[in-house]
Amino acid sequence: LSSCTSAAEKEMGGAERREKQYRAHRGFGDRRGGVISARTYFYADEAKCDQHMETFLRCIDASSGSSVDGFSAIKLTALGRPQFLLQFSEVLVKWRRFFHQMAAEQGQAGRAALEMKLEAEKLQEALANLGIATKAESQHWFTGENLGVSGTVDLLDWNSLIDSRTKLSKLLLVPNMQTGQLEPLLSRFTEEEDLQMKRMLQRMDTLAKRATEKGVRLMVDAEQSYFQPAISRLTLEMQRRFNRDRAIIFNTYQCYLKEAYDNVTVDVELSRREGWHFGTKLVRGAYMEQERERAAQIGYEDPINPTYEKTNEMYHRCLDYILEEIKHSRKANVMVASHNEDTVKFTLRRMMELGIHPSEKKVCFGQLLGMCDQITFPLGQAGFPVYKYVPYGPVNEVLPYLSRRAQENRGFMQRANRERDLLWREFKRRLLAGSFFSPN
Repeated sequence: LSSCTSAAEKEMGGAERREKQYRAHRGFGDRRGGVISARTYFYADEAKCDQHMETFLRCIDASSGSSVDGFSAIKLTALGRPQFLLQFSEVLVKWRRFFHQMAAEQGQAGRAALEMKLEAEKLQEALANLGIATKAESQHWFTGENLGVSGTVDLLDWNSLIDSRTKLSKLLLVPNMQTGQLEPLLSRFTEEEDLQMKRMLQRMDTLAKRATEKGVRLMVDAEQSYFQPAISRLTLEMQRRFNRDRAIIFNTYQCYLKEAYDNVTVDVELSRREGWHFGTKLVRGAYMEQERERAAQIGYEDPINPTYEKTNEMYHRCLDYILEEIKHSRKANVMVASHNEDTVKFTLRRMMELGIHPSEKKVCFGQLLGMCDQITFPLGQAGFPVYKYVPYGPVNEVLPYLSRRAQENRGFMQRANRERDLLWREFKRRLLAGSFFSPN
């Protein structure tokens, strides 16, 4: 827990002013509770983060040696202190919420994220009235080639005010709607915390460069919702740098989150404007029980869709948006990481309707090694890029992971029986046809 409470916050009593979702909580210090399907890393020290980076580098090398156009997955909580991800996530969420509040004041409540456009003049007046910045000070924020050309400011223009060139400890003040007080977006970092943040970014950079050299695509895994805004933002910065010619860096979107579609559409639009290749892995999500328990106990809105059906709808909606983008620009790429046969069939049908050929390799599929081979093999035989996700590590760490996967996929045994029946039918067919060693 000590690694999740900033020294500056202790000194200033700042932890109490943090939003509930983005505070470190003793009861959830061990992030394995309620997580049945994901690897969890804990921060020990910087040397341990370097060890994790070396493991990821070896994994990239192994992927390069075993397949063309391979993938390697990394987790950002393995590469630095989670406290930074908590704090930066809070910054991004507050900043976005502030935009939505101003949009509501301009009569745009309820619109989709990308349809909200603030009039620059009114925005500058609002910032001046709130005492955040004078009109003269804020005028230069929304000028230049891409900002405010139309006299309006959208969410992407707004987000660009917090970019990789902004020193986090000098971020703007925003109003706390509960207290009516102006507060800094982020409590100041100590010098050591600033260094920890920079080391995390350096490790990400090292991995991205190795992946580019080796021709391996790097998938940044999604994690808990209170880390995810920062993880996505840092991944976006890597995409801007490394995805100029092809999609090397892939972000992961968890479709059980209520905000998944907004997140996907905003990031795709940014890739359009800036001209880089959008890369994503779509998953349903791995932290549901823990997320719900944490939200209920601590007292903030549950970030998860209310039903499995709603999550399915969200998955297909996000996927359809990306497939449409592939059709129109050919600069988007998606891994459909799913064991759900209906989702795979949906993807195949939409690819056919949109004229996306498997040989373009813009759409690929992923299943876990040892699971759902009845989906994987026919896809591969039909010419679709399909990958097996391979867990690795010491036996005592990998076996619990695999058992949790079996628990997560409650229909696993049913599918295993079906797979066994299919194999038995194929075995008998080949035996009777006299072509035991050949499918033809």
